[in-house]
Amino acid sequence: MSGPPSAPERRLGDVLVEQGVLTEAQLFDALRQHERIGEPLGAVLLARGLVTRRQLYVALAEVWGADMAFVDPMEVDTDLARLFPSAMLAREVWVPLQVERDDDGELQVVVATAGRPSAHIAQEVVDRTGIRRVRQVVTTDWDVQRALRTVWRDELVHDAVRSLAERRPDESASTVFVWQQVALGITVAAGTILSAALWFSTTMLVLVTTVNVAVALAVGTKALISTVGTAYETVEQVSDAEVEALVDTDLPRYTILVPVYKEAGIVGLLMRNLAALDYPREKLEILLLLEEDDPETLAAALAAAPPDLVRIIVVPHSLPKTKPRACNVGLAFARGEFVVIYDAEDRPDPDQLKKSLIAFRKGGDDLVCVQAALNYFNARENLLTRMFTLEYSSWFDYTLAGLDKLRLPIPLGGTSNHFRTDLLRQLGGWDPYNVTEDADLGIRASARGHRVAVVNSTTYEEANMAVGNWIRQRSRWIKGYMQTVLVHTRHPVRLVRTVGLRQAAGFALLIGGTPLMFLATPWLYLLFLAELVFPGVLVPALPEWVVLVSLANLLFGNGVIIYLSLLAGFKRRSYGLVPFALFSPVYWLLHSIASYKAAWQLLTKPFYWEKTQHGLSAHVQGGAPDGPAAETQAEDRTVQPPAPAGAGRHAAGDVHGRLAWTDVSTEVQR
Repeated sequence: MSGPPSAPERRLGDVLVEQGVLTEAQLFDALRQHERIGEPLGAVLLARGLVTRRQLYVALAEVWGADMAFVDPMEVDTDLARLFPSAMLAREVWVPLQVERDDDGELQVVVATAGRPSAHIAQEVVDRTGIRRVRQVVTTDWDVQRALRTVWRDELVHDAVRSLAERRPDESASTVFVWQQVALGITVAAGTILSAALWFSTTMLVLVTTVNVAVALAVGTKALISTVGTAYETVEQVSDAEVEALVDTDLPRYTILVPVYKEAGIVGLLMRNLAALDYPREKLEILLLLEEDDPETLAAALAAAPPDLVRIIVVPHSLPKTKPRACNVGLAFARGEFVVIYDAEDRPDPDQLKKSLIAFRKGGDDLVCVQAALNYFNARENLLTRMFTLEYSSWFDYTLAGLDKLRLPIPLGGTSNHFRTDLLRQLGGWDPYNVTEDADLGIRASARGHRVAVVNSTTYEEANMAVGNWIRQRSRWIKGYMQTVLVHTRHPVRLVRTVGLRQAAGFALLIGGTPLMFLATPWLYLLFLAELVFPGVLVPALPEWVVLVSLANLLFGNGVIIYLSLLAGFKRRSYGLVPFALFSPVYWLLHSIASYKAAWQLLTKPFYWEKTQHGLSAHVQGGAPDGPAAETQAEDRTVQPPAPAGAGRHAAGDVHGRLAWTDVSTEVQR
């Protein structure tokens, strides 16, 4: 005999209207938006700033017929917490609270969830605790995040820092040199010193010849790759018509990771830049990753009153304090099907997310990452920014296109990398010990059979305009290249068997050859100057053909860089920058200074992250961009989207409103 029919479930919109939170007109407009984009009504209401988080979850608790609870991390049973992995809880947005006895005296586990109480959660609790009774209460997603970073703090830090090193130690830079590399280095150094003591002239001849051959191969490889790139556009061309054909309902949820450290002055700019993205707000999740020891930036972020699509995640302090460590913490909380990294000062093209999605759909299941091009909005600020802009234009327009065409491993840029979230997690995320984690991840993805593509979209960022700041940044990049070479050549035979001889050679000559070229450049200049001032002075010590090859290397290498910089300036229609390509040899010497600093730090401070100071440009301070970005961004600057309704409406004391998480893991309900 069946029982009486259960009362129909109340609808979210009706409850909010009854509680006086919404008007009928606001509900009607929100429902239309929900139907247009296919996102939960709660997400629509939050994105429009029509409700606070507390109001939404109190109403949801009533709809679901569950108790509402605001979680105090101090009340979480730590012994119970150890039974549940933080990564799973972060993705599913619930936490176990404590074990208690119900009214019948039976043990039950109390769980707080930011979604609808479900059989899945109950079964997970039963499987891990053996306790058959589970009571589920509703809480806000911010409460879940706060509990996770407090109670599961050590596990979050451990996973972010040590996960890759423990699961795949051969792919981690946590060990700088393996014993085989140390033994080889000692053997070569000792053999060279002994040989020089016994046969100095012959030893010098072998050394100079070896360096010249290596440099010639590295320069030749870069020239070949870039030449191929000049003949082809980026492989994943996406047209405006394809972007316009996208339907909002079919768009997946997208997570944006923004690691920020000691950059309080540009948080407001970040919010404005991301607000310009052409993507449904309800399907965006922006995770602002702030460091625990950086209260100034946290205060600036709170003062900016970010909209509800922004979640502020305070990354627990730990070493090494690197950007990839923070990104790994963010990845644990990411709930988007796709994830992208932007730096705090980035100005991506408004349609970049949509273009990347189309590129993924066209690229096949093995495409793990889509890289957007990078360029600078302050290109003409001084000589250094001009050279930086020409260098990046050449790299993204020609070198990456050539790598893609030749199917060689693509080292990623530090920002505007779009990933399939599931594949990124399978790769182990970023290596927190590698200070050029982006390049390493691109190589690691290739070694595992995945592909990286480049899309015809640009992110504009701030070019370094101060020499000291530039050297700090570039020395970190080059040190990371050195780390990446050391990691991926630990087992050279295995590398060749895994990726093939052509890809292994391309990796060694591009990633390994780049620091080598920079380190060798000053010595090639010295040879050139000696031969220029005192013709024939080197011939007694070195055969004439070796001197000629050294000079040819110097001239050819600089000629290639000048030529590619010229081409890049013309392709980007930055004609005012073209003459400055002639300064490439001087710019190359700056790389040499940075390279020797990088080599020293590899031995003394391998995991030290040289902080690059952002916000120095006058354009970041409020001026207009110049150079190739000027016309592209003119419309973005003059037609900024209005601030979301209620973006700054939460009272200062409403912590749940200010530290807002976007996504509401709920069903669509009225």
